[in-house]
Amino acid sequence: MDETLNAKKLLTGVQMLFVAFGALVLVPLLTGFDPSIALFTAGLGTLIFQFITKSKVPVFLASSFAFIAPIQYGVKNFGLGETLGGLVFAGLTYLIFSLLVKKGGVEAIDRYLPSVVTGPVIITIGLTLAPTAVKMAKSFDGSGNYDPKAVIISVFTLIMAIIVVMYGKRIFSLIPILSGIVLGYIFAMLLGVVDFTPIANAEWFSIPWIVAMQEGSFEIPVFDLAAILYIVPVAIAPAIEHVGDVLAISSVTGKNYLKDPGLHRTLLGDGVATACAGLIGGPPNTTYSEVTGAVALTKATDIIYMRIAAITAIILAFAGKLGAILKTIPVPVMGGIMILLFGMIAAIGIGSLVRNKVDMSKSRNLVIVSVILVMGIGNMVIGVGSISLGGIGLAGVVGVILNLILPEGK
Repeated sequence: MDETLNAKKLLTGVQMLFVAFGALVLVPLLTGFDPSIALFTAGLGTLIFQFITKSKVPVFLASSFAFIAPIQYGVKNFGLGETLGGLVFAGLTYLIFSLLVKKGGVEAIDRYLPSVVTGPVIITIGLTLAPTAVKMAKSFDGSGNYDPKAVIISVFTLIMAIIVVMYGKRIFSLIPILSGIVLGYIFAMLLGVVDFTPIANAEWFSIPWIVAMQEGSFEIPVFDLAAILYIVPVAIAPAIEHVGDVLAISSVTGKNYLKDPGLHRTLLGDGVATACAGLIGGPPNTTYSEVTGAVALTKATDIIYMRIAAITAIILAFAGKLGAILKTIPVPVMGGIMILLFGMIAAIGIGSLVRNKVDMSKSRNLVIVSVILVMGIGNMVIGVGSISLGGIGLAGVVGVILNLILPEGK
């Protein structure tokens, strides 16, 4: 009886990782990070989060989409090591959010980061990435040079993901990204555009950091002030997303996690997990709403399931063949998924404005939203010498300042 129960728990826990898997590995594949290291940091980050929150909140942490554009810009303009250093400090920024909440309660977050600021920041994240999605959807090298076969593959992948989103039942409704990638990959195989050489050459067991260093996708973090200032402000958006996810899992389980263990602890857990990920070469972590949906579907609210998912992710990080398979996913397959995904991110930002009834007839709100959108999407940069602040981060900071200084009555 116990063996059956344990086997059922193990299967349910692995299923939680299965739900998060597609989004988890997509971020490193898009940013040039190693997907196996991302698996490891997701597992480690989840365990760190559980420790800091006293093992009370059944959530899984993995790669954050909010940082895709800043990472891509950072790697190109500052370097991989400098970008990782910036991500470490982005994680440490959560300490500030945690202290604000501990001192002023959840109302402190509402005061400094209301939806009129975070909504357009989230919209900016999605729309900033739109050109990247289109370029990857119509070419095999991400250059944007039109290739008919690439477009066919990306459109097929997009259609499959949409079908799963619209008509998927039970667990399949929670894995549209993974479903789209798998179906798109199979379709690309049938068209003969998948190169299996890396899989054949890969070891069954490998140390991901050694492989990543050989491929140039891992460096020791370098703490460069310019990179830190560029990346750190982006933490505003995932911090607000975190609050929403904690509210969602509270609703699912019927427990108030904002009070016990407290939002300050969950924010701290998320931040420390992100900082640790940056230190060892992984993308920033965030709580996954897909897994919260799986918890609601399966009623698996026990923390043990998240621990099983975390440990499974850590084990899979050392599966060399799996890492090689992930790296053979054709660019158009990811492009097709990204068209849907990045559009959904922007739509979530719009939904945040609508849900919180932000009155756009008020000049104050109109000014804040307008400035954030143009500065973020236009990649406005201000700086002195080698020190600069720009893009989504600058837009977020300006939004916070405008929200504090513009009078409510106007």
